Amino acid sequence: MSDRDTAGREHDSMAATGTGSTGAGFLPPPIASASSPFGAMLGLALRRPGGRRAGSVFTALLLLAGVGMFAFPAFTDLYGNFAQRHVQDKSASPQFQTEYLEHKVKVGDGLTRLIVNNNRMQVNVMVVEGTSLAALQAGAGHYVNTPFPCEQGNVGIAGHRTTYGRPFNKIDLMHTGDTVDLITPFAKCTYRVEPGFDGHSNPWVVLPNASEVVGQQGDLGTGHWLTLTSCHPKGSASHRIVLRLRLVKVTPLPLKTTKGK
Repeated sequence: MSDRDTAGREHDSMAATGTGSTGAGFLPPPIASASSPFGAMLGLALRRPGGRRAGSVFTALLLLAGVGMFAFPAFTDLYGNFAQRHVQDKSASPQFQTEYLEHKVKVGDGLTRLIVNNNRMQVNVMVVEGTSLAALQAGAGHYVNTPFPCEQGNVGIAGHRTTYGRPFNKIDLMHTGDTVDLITPFAKCTYRVEPGFDGHSNPWVVLPNASEVVGQQGDLGTGHWLTLTSCHPKGSASHRIVLRLRLVKVTPLPLKTTKGK
């Protein structure tokens, strides 16, 4: 499980004290006398021409940093769209059928198309092979140690929530009975969201090192499953959100040929 979303924490604290018979509140009374030496020096510096210039430069830098922070997701979306077009072209190659059958799809190359279409989440994205930082710049990646779509076992796919096309932005809104289609060169594999199990809901939240969610132990290895993962909460890499689905239908597709390219 991998992703490039930025980690963040917020800590709120509040101290309350009340002493004496005056009934002091949560905040101390204002101090009427002198300001701090640092504040006085800063004010004096800003009143000088050089200080004003330095303050203007500092303000401009803060403005640029703010613009960059908000522009970064938009930039990654543009890059993700470019990467999507690139992998789509490669996946349409006639030789891809052979590579797919032999499990020789290279990391970063397109593997399967993932489609979600309900009134809460709409996704149509090409999933690449691999979950490295570079591979996931296309938006979503297949865990290399898990089966290919429609195969026996637990298929694992990771996707971004806030950058690079953000395909799993609304994964938390998926409900029991919702479906996900994986389109391969040979079939459409339809998976359905399972009800909550083992005492937790579905989707559910785990720590980043909980690699067993895409493992093949027990029923995960003998059944036909799909597990989607993404960072949680949005904009943080402190946890992972996980969605488990079961294969319910396989629809064969006509094979592509050189003439039909």
